[in-house]
Amino acid sequence: MRMRTIVALSGALALSLTGCANGNGAPGSGSDTVTYWLWDANQLPAYQACAKGFEKENPGLKVRITQLGWDDYWTKLTASFIAGTEPDVFTDHIQKFGQFADLKVLEPLDGLGIDPADYQKGLADNWIAQDGHRYGAPKDWDTVALFYNKKMTDQAGLTPDELNSLDWNPKDGGSFEKAIAHLTIDAKGRRGDEPGFDKNHVKVYGLATNGAGYGDGQTQWSPFTGSTGWNYTDKARWGTKYQYDSTTFQSTIKWYFGLAKKGYLAPLTAYSGGANQANAQVASGRAAMAFDGAWMISTYYGFKDVKIGTAFTPAGPSGKRGTMMNGLADSITKNARNKPGAVKWVKYLSSDQCQKTVGRYGIVFPATPEGTRAAIAAYRKKGIDVTAFTRPVADKKDFRTFTYPITDYAADVTALMTPAMQDIYGNGKPVSSLDQTNDQINLILSQ
Repeated sequence: MRMRTIVALSGALALSLTGCANGNGAPGSGSDTVTYWLWDANQLPAYQACAKGFEKENPGLKVRITQLGWDDYWTKLTASFIAGTEPDVFTDHIQKFGQFADLKVLEPLDGLGIDPADYQKGLADNWIAQDGHRYGAPKDWDTVALFYNKKMTDQAGLTPDELNSLDWNPKDGGSFEKAIAHLTIDAKGRRGDEPGFDKNHVKVYGLATNGAGYGDGQTQWSPFTGSTGWNYTDKARWGTKYQYDSTTFQSTIKWYFGLAKKGYLAPLTAYSGGANQANAQVASGRAAMAFDGAWMISTYYGFKDVKIGTAFTPAGPSGKRGTMMNGLADSITKNARNKPGAVKWVKYLSSDQCQKTVGRYGIVFPATPEGTRAAIAAYRKKGIDVTAFTRPVADKKDFRTFTYPITDYAADVTALMTPAMQDIYGNGKPVSSLDQTNDQINLILSQ
């Protein structure tokens, strides 16, 4: 699963990496083996297929793949850098690579011959660090859309066309708030927009929760903040100032978390990480709709006895619909045991040949256009329409895509924003408290 919780790098790695390269390499590494780590179990079969293709083209070379859950992945990767047992190649995240690059544990990929034009726009550029070197080869991409329980929306009289035409504003919530209010049902069967609705005893929430959103709000509030035209930082990449003190941002957050006070959005307590994410709330019938990422398509459409549909994110005050477009990449470690083999493997991973193979599994959208087309065809074969995820990438008139904030000290930003957002969502702390948090973050960035 592709959760977005960012786990801070261990103090030992942040303080010192001296003596970590003992030459032992990851278990199983050697001149005839390339070790590769990834975290998404759903993608493992696709990359095993790529490994077979690679090995056929490179006789004498083997790829050993290790898959770990998200939290374990980053913990063990960090420990491996310290112990000198890091893999040759690993799946990297946009909020991680900057600090890894600063700590000089990544191998520059400038000689790989990566042409940004070969991939979906913007994906390749995101992996160039402040030192001007490239540290990631584009792997895949994802956007966010609105998943909904078709039975519940049908019973509420909401058509697919209506769900694809929702809008919102921070004053009255627009048609989006009206929709989730109507989908919300209390213990006595009264809807959220009917007289006598009891917000303290809700049976079905109109909107599921994925938590407070940390500092990015990818599958929580980012579709709303993004549709106002607001930006996380003062620059698209490597910004020096965050803008959580913006009136636009804070009014959006106040409205969004205010939906929980009205009983339409599931409370923070309904979310418990891996145990009860938004998809589980929809599957159990506790919520009618949820914002989630493209990496979750197969999960939602795999629910038994629950028919799922997807819709675009609501149009905001800017007139556009906003969605974060994230992209992962493959990175080579500085002390890779088999660096020549690692280079060949990463070239293969970022090629159309591998990306079309991955696309045919219908699990994720690969970074190349050919890979993306293969994925769309695979989803179509499964009877899944993925337009809600793909159109925002192609339609810049009606949609706005944006990336994770790419800055230094990403782990520190998350460490500060996580409790700040939870306090607003769960404890009713005023959004103006973000002014102080923003000042603390910008002080760190100025160091």
